[in-house]
Amino acid sequence: MSTTATPSVAGLAWQRRRRAAARFWRQYRTHRAGLVGLAALALLALLALTAPLTVGSDVASVTGAPGRPLESPSGEFWLGTDRFGRDLLGLLVWGSRVSLLVGLLAAVLSVAIGAVVGITAGHFRGAYATVLMRVTDWFLVMPTLVLAIALATVMSRSLGTVVLAIGVTTWPTTARLVRAQTLAVESRPYIERAKALGGGHWHIMTRHVLPNVMPLVLAQTTLMISSSILAEATLAFLGLGDPTVVSWGGMLQEAREAGAVSSGDWWYLVPPGIAIAGVALAFTLCGRAVEAVLNPRLGVAR
Repeated sequence: MSTTATPSVAGLAWQRRRRAAARFWRQYRTHRAGLVGLAALALLALLALTAPLTVGSDVASVTGAPGRPLESPSGEFWLGTDRFGRDLLGLLVWGSRVSLLVGLLAAVLSVAIGAVVGITAGHFRGAYATVLMRVTDWFLVMPTLVLAIALATVMSRSLGTVVLAIGVTTWPTTARLVRAQTLAVESRPYIERAKALGGGHWHIMTRHVLPNVMPLVLAQTTLMISSSILAEATLAFLGLGDPTVVSWGGMLQEAREAGAVSSGDWWYLVPPGIAIAGVALAFTLCGRAVEAVLNPRLGVAR
């Protein structure tokens, strides 16, 4: 009698996931731009996570600031100081925590809304899909920034408000893409077989449609994070962010209020601007590489 244990269903599923992850990483490594973006994001995430240890949690305090207001870069303060005498390098590192967190949460919310709308509109069709798509079209033609500003204005000034304002105004593109993919999936023969065997709407959408649109959702999420970070910086620059926290957009807004542009205090403006542009570029590089791996037909150049 054989003593060899038969692999369980869960074990087989775990092995398939490990093989799929290894295959994804092998293909991702062939995209040099994606690796550069991933390395930059890993470094930034490390700085953000270790900020309480490296720069201290009191770096944003305006009382007892270590330097004089608006000092230019020096050996003591590598990026100079702000109008309160605070170290701009420490503020830049601390601000990465808020900017990354808001960008990630807003992107997840946006993609989640878009995925739900796209899958349900592609599955049910009829009058329900028509109404959803008309609402989606309305959001598409309306300026996203104007809608986000309107929401952030009427609600309390907090990080939750910024996340909500960005998330509920940037989902239509994802909804359109997911709906198109859902229609393509539901035209396949195995969907008809599943329906003939008694599969309900929930079973079809979660067991057959969702796994097939997840690669698109994942790629869209990585691309949306960069847009969300830019939107958060814009809202903070306009004075609609949370005034109690430090973010890169908030640093630009403070520099504008301090008259850094007219007085030529470039060190007050350039570092947060470069940080915003750099992290947006890094997420875009990663997103394009993920797109190329999950959809090789795109033919994205390495």
